[in-house]
Amino acid sequence: MSDIDELQRRITAAMDRVAGGLDQLGANSGGDSAALEQALEEEKLANAQLAERVRVLNQRQEGELAAATQMAEGAKARMAELDAEIQRVRKANDGLRELNDALRIANEAGVGEPHLINKSMMAELEALRAARSVDVSETTAIIEALTPLINEAEGVA
Repeated sequence: MSDIDELQRRITAAMDRVAGGLDQLGANSGGDSAALEQALEEEKLANAQLAERVRVLNQRQEGELAAATQMAEGAKARMAELDAEIQRVRKANDGLRELNDALRIANEAGVGEPHLINKSMMAELEALRAARSVDVSETTAIIEALTPLINEAEGVA
């Protein structure tokens, strides 16, 4: 951004010099006019070069901003998926805790409840599946975050 500001300052200064040269050209319309016209052409060339550099820098900055925005949106989507998986784990664990409490109460009363044992086993399996899903989501998020960094490092090396 400071490069763009500097280039804009230089373009403004060049335009001021051109305007000053034109004023002198009108005042000295004698033998100095050829030198002034040459100076004017040089300033026009410098101005065009600086304008082109500003255009290139603006394009590069827009490209980098678009890439950063895309990466941020991807990260946001991955975090939303991960949050959904974590909520699933919490729900499964809450259900497992409730069923284990019911099973413990039934065992303390000396009443074997096979359906509570089955429900407890199913809840535990669901909790394990949900935990596995969270692990996969976390690993995927880490890989997706590291891949651009690795590619960049390989390109530099």
